Amino acid sequence: MSSKALIVGWATLLLGLAACQRADEDLSAGADTPLATEVVTVYAVNYPLAWIAERIGGDLVDVSLPVPDGVDPAHWQPSPETVLDYQQADLVLLNGAGYAGWIQFASLSPSRLVDTTRGLADRFVPAGEVTHSHGPGGEHDHADVATHTWLDPGLAAEQARAIAEAFGKLAPADEGEFQQRLQSLQADLAQLDQRFAAAFRDQPGAGVLYSHPVYQYLDAGYGLEGRSVTWEPFEDPGGAQWKKLADTLNQRPAAVMLWEAEPLPSTAERLRGMGIEPIVFTTGAARPAAGDYLTLMKQNLERLDRLKLADRETDN
Repeated sequence: MSSKALIVGWATLLLGLAACQRADEDLSAGADTPLATEVVTVYAVNYPLAWIAERIGGDLVDVSLPVPDGVDPAHWQPSPETVLDYQQADLVLLNGAGYAGWIQFASLSPSRLVDTTRGLADRFVPAGEVTHSHGPGGEHDHADVATHTWLDPGLAAEQARAIAEAFGKLAPADEGEFQQRLQSLQADLAQLDQRFAAAFRDQPGAGVLYSHPVYQYLDAGYGLEGRSVTWEPFEDPGGAQWKKLADTLNQRPAAVMLWEAEPLPSTAERLRGMGIEPIVFTTGAARPAAGDYLTLMKQNLERLDRLKLADRETDN
């Protein structure tokens, strides 16, 4: 069965379930209506949004991200029961930019949806159309608009602002605490932005490659002018892809290649033979086994810093 047929069938099931629900099921408790209860129940579509919500809300919010371990939230298809959980939340945090396509098929009250990139369309980055398959999600598209906005800490800070405002509307008595937590979070993101800028300062001239078309906001935010392929870390790219890469490098060399996970040793060795150092740069879309968003980004920075240190030692 094709991916489109699966989506249509899944969407039909969701719409059928939605039709069976009571039409007036608590839809009056929208994002602009203060809650009678003290704790705001929040569902997110990816980990960065869940982390931001946890940072801003503290113990005043109950944040859920029901994406199973090992599944990319961008291409996850929740069960009808999980969609019901999203329907019953006080707020549903959306990433915007076309992220989490299942949202368009689910019957979610608009008053409960928070598009965290609303108003930021002028900062969206084109992605190009790339169709391929990997992992349990099967074949899927990378849409014309890039989706991983949080890889630019400046955009993540704007998403955090939208979340804090939504929390304040639902729980106005706690708005001051939300804003205080927002300021602390934005300070952390500003520091992360400075560290990224320092780490990538010399990279445009050296050349950057991306193993997957998910780094567009990182690329645009720091002027890297990198190029993407569509390689999986657990697969050999194959002869045709290696030839295509060689042709690309003949036009413009590259010194580093960012990966979402550690590539096969044989792939890493061959890249190094071409003068390209593979570096794991985790996007953080899914909840990590340990640490948090900042932990992941700092680990990415440490790997970049180790490479720059090795380069300096080689030069000496």
